[in-house]
Amino acid sequence: MKVAILLEDLFDEREFIYPYYRLQEAGYEVLAVAPEVGTYRGKSGLEMRADAAVSSVSPEDFVGLVIPGGYAPDRLRRYPEVLEFVRGMNDSGKPIAAICHAGWVLISAGVVRGRRMTGFFAIKDDLINAGAHYVDEPVVVDGNLITSRHPGDLKVWMKEYLKHLPRP
Repeated sequence: MKVAILLEDLFDEREFIYPYYRLQEAGYEVLAVAPEVGTYRGKSGLEMRADAAVSSVSPEDFVGLVIPGGYAPDRLRRYPEVLEFVRGMNDSGKPIAAICHAGWVLISAGVVRGRRMTGFFAIKDDLINAGAHYVDEPVVVDGNLITSRHPGDLKVWMKEYLKHLPRP
């Protein structure tokens, strides 16, 4: 069973690495999916390599999606194929975990209206203006969306996300 994790330059290393390895420990195959196959640099300079270009994958290939924060979400939401992939995952009801600034991708994909969610406090107004019901809690579940605020919430966020994935 495969889980996709989105990757772009300026990703938050903690919010990428923790779910990447936690999901592997739980028995999932984790693929880093990006606009193009290549190497991407995090906010602190750590480099990670994308396994697949978003144009070469389909929501049917995965049981779940993780969207890390940092400033990568502002870059990811500029790619129509990324937004189409996120919409496809959402429309299929597959669990989507989003943390910190990742709500920007969900906003641009048009999947937040009427949803209860959280995110980094700096995007609170963006979420509200897009029609989400913002709450300041460590982890918020609304259907298939599992959202969290910041790296301090990683443990509870991943623990909750794993409950929503089918067992490998």
